[in-house]
Amino acid sequence: MGKKLKRILGYNIKALIGFEFIYKVLSTIIFVPLFLMLFKFITKVSGYSYLTFENVVSFLLNPLTLIFLLILLILITFYTLIDISTIIVILDSSYQEKKISIKDAFTTALLKSLRVFHIKNIFLPFLVIFLIPFLNFGISSSFISTIKIPEFILDFIKNNSLLSTLYVVLILILSIVLFRWLYSMHYFILENCSFKESRKKSINLSKKNKIKDFLSILLTQALLFIIYIIFILFGIVLIVLLYKWLGRVNIFGTVSITVIWILIAISFIIVILLSTPVSYSIVSVLYYRHKEKNNEEIKHIKVNSKEKKKLSKRLNILKYVVIILVLMSGTIFTYSVMNDKYDLKIEYVRTMEVTAHRGASVKYPENTMSAFIGAKELGADWIELDVQQTKDKKLIVLHDTNLKRTTGVNKNTWEVTFDEVKKLDAGSFFSDEFKGEKIPLLEEVIEFAKENDIKLNIELKPTGNETDFESSVVDLINEYDFASSSVITSQVYSVIENVKNYDKNIKTVYVMSLAYGDILKLDKADAFSIEASSINKTLVKKIHNSGKEVYAWTVNTKESITDMINLNVDNIITDDIVLAKELIYTSKTSSVIEEYVRRVNEFFK
Repeated sequence: MGKKLKRILGYNIKALIGFEFIYKVLSTIIFVPLFLMLFKFITKVSGYSYLTFENVVSFLLNPLTLIFLLILLILITFYTLIDISTIIVILDSSYQEKKISIKDAFTTALLKSLRVFHIKNIFLPFLVIFLIPFLNFGISSSFISTIKIPEFILDFIKNNSLLSTLYVVLILILSIVLFRWLYSMHYFILENCSFKESRKKSINLSKKNKIKDFLSILLTQALLFIIYIIFILFGIVLIVLLYKWLGRVNIFGTVSITVIWILIAISFIIVILLSTPVSYSIVSVLYYRHKEKNNEEIKHIKVNSKEKKKLSKRLNILKYVVIILVLMSGTIFTYSVMNDKYDLKIEYVRTMEVTAHRGASVKYPENTMSAFIGAKELGADWIELDVQQTKDKKLIVLHDTNLKRTTGVNKNTWEVTFDEVKKLDAGSFFSDEFKGEKIPLLEEVIEFAKENDIKLNIELKPTGNETDFESSVVDLINEYDFASSSVITSQVYSVIENVKNYDKNIKTVYVMSLAYGDILKLDKADAFSIEASSINKTLVKKIHNSGKEVYAWTVNTKESITDMINLNVDNIITDDIVLAKELIYTSKTSSVIEEYVRRVNEFFK
């Protein structure tokens, strides 16, 4: 396996690296922005200037949206197929021990990829777009591999045993399906089979080899990754030793260290460029091995003069289409900038704060005084809490509309009075240690927050059974002169409108699971609390330049918190207060390599 992999990957290594470099550069500067522009065009044509959780279902059910999204899906698949096809063509030439240029490989792959537009291959996009990223072992283009399931959805799944089981089962089924179709792309590209024929042949080829193939792919990639990490760590050890032995001011030492850093940087770039080719080279080796073992004819790519002439005509047409598209997109952008459609001002530097989600809900029962006291002790700047209204119009702090999950009583908030609520045990569901913990009134929490100099993020959870809900909360905040230390938030925009219409001085925050398009049109919101996976640099800058803030929720892992810090959000809503505070304090954290350098330094002291 190792020798064959080395041969098939190394024979045309320059062509592989060269093509992947060009592909990734073009993806970054042209095609990803172009696809995003097309999606923006779809939302505008469908009549949606922005997308939120409240309107995304109606957007997706719009017939015009479905048609345009299908076209966009096919275009993305086509672009991704060019990457995959070019790699397979180069690897096939390497298997034959033939040199091939990037131009010949690309032109051949382009002709093969055009078959995605044939009606017989209509389901090919679902393999490329949806199945490949689930396995996450590298067989995907850089564009497709960015697809992620939002963190709040994953958290919801993890907290539900049935959904967790279904999720695992779904992943297993998709993995099994993909491994049955593992060689589909090779049959599709090398033998010109339809997608249906490719799937059948792939299933037959992998019939007796599924487990072996899986282990081969897993172990080979793991080995390559380990070799790369060892190379990096060895380079860092050399740098540390040179610092120790030669000194920082030594010219020879400085040059040597610079050379090593350059080599590490180059190796990192090469690894990125070869991530997809390495994956496909493993699959290619297995494909040829199984074909030989089964005595199947191995068909190779051949580009004859007739095909080249036919392709050159198509390429000329495509070239002019690309030039026109680039000129159009550039003209539209320039026109938009000149007419103030895009705000290019530099955003202000802001102080980042941490909000305890439902209090310190990891260590204490959520939305209770214990959780709020714990949040203060752990150093939170804000406490996020949820407010509901009882039958007798009392404002209580509770997340769920129904009392069963946290108290064991299967009644809705609008069906009970506060006298009934205060008899309930809201702590035992979390731990026997908190037995007897009560559901607090919003008034109690405001009193605590004011005394302890901590701010409140008050989320209103309307059920449709309230009376004067928004005005009651606003009146209570003003009664305690607490408006400057609190915000009222909601996932229902009409609630935000009601608050603002009642008292324009109260700061409002619109909570969004999805944020796309011109959300600044939602002008009753003074800030936006957005699910982390919907936040990007452009969105943050746009909101900041409008004078408003970005809250990120619910961010619990080191990776996701670091991402939010790097995106310069204003407020991180988290269950892990200590981790968030530490990461912010250490100024966007130190990398693994920096930590390794520190430890090596300590070792050689």
